[in-house]
Amino acid sequence: MATSIPARGAPGPKPDRRVPKAMSPGRQAWRSRLWRFDDKASPYAYIAPFFLVFGAFGLYPLLYTGWIALHRVEMISLDRMEWVGWENFSRVLQDPEFWTAVGNTFVIGVISTVPQLLVALGLAHLLNYRLRASTFWRTVILTPYATSVASAALVFALVFRADGGLLNWALDLIGLGDTNWANGHWSSKIAISVIVIWRWTGYNALIYLAAMQAVPSDLYEAASLDGASRWQQFRNVTIPALRPTILFTIVISTIGSMQLFGEPLLLEGGTIGAQGGNEHQYETLSVYLYNYGWKLGHLGPAAAVAWAMLALLLLIAAINWLVGRSVRKTSA
Repeated sequence: MATSIPARGAPGPKPDRRVPKAMSPGRQAWRSRLWRFDDKASPYAYIAPFFLVFGAFGLYPLLYTGWIALHRVEMISLDRMEWVGWENFSRVLQDPEFWTAVGNTFVIGVISTVPQLLVALGLAHLLNYRLRASTFWRTVILTPYATSVASAALVFALVFRADGGLLNWALDLIGLGDTNWANGHWSSKIAISVIVIWRWTGYNALIYLAAMQAVPSDLYEAASLDGASRWQQFRNVTIPALRPTILFTIVISTIGSMQLFGEPLLLEGGTIGAQGGNEHQYETLSVYLYNYGWKLGHLGPAAAVAWAMLALLLLIAAINWLVGRSVRKTSA
């Protein structure tokens, strides 16, 4: 059957161009209000899950801990609470063991944070160069961070053992004699600091490495044209560019040092480790809180210790903020 092909220019079938029906004014107003509501409410809906989780697992425990700190509550009778006001805080602040724990936490935090960040800065500077198998080396330095604190503390407890420990065996080879690491006032703090440094140096090194890679290469090229050596470039270009990152790692490391628990608890283990040594020589604030709340069963003073730790963290954060503000003004 033959079909006819329309000639060029011949009029074809007209397309169906239906004019849409005009929307009623009431429907237009309703859709406009719905669009404005969606535009204003959507951002809050997107961030609502975070605030719900934070309120349930962050804000509520914090406020409830503050409420417990104002009562006398025992572990064996959680349903009975007696209002005591500030008595728990007074009891904690007048306890010499509390101030011993504060001093131990501060000392361990300093001798672990300062070497940790310096070594991390040096490692990041080395990894910033074009090395062979750079991904492998970055993975290697992050491996200690992926290790659980219990595993790391138990391994280092064997290293620092007074009888038959690996470190004392190495010291005997060079004639330095044995050291009772866990029972000494400074040796115990050094042992705990070594565990902290081993676990967190790689983590901070990768943070510094990411910050170094964000520094414009033009600054290094200009410095090299001026005759600056690598050390001068590192001191005059890299360090000033990393100041915000360094302050951030200082704050994070300070918070971590205030929360030291697994390392001192497992250094010796058992009853001695749970009380921070025979003379509380390495008892941190977290171990002190653990003793009050879970060993003695006094939840009121334990909650007061938790709020005292929060106050110390806020004080340290304020000092870091003032120091950072002064550094920014000086650099400006």
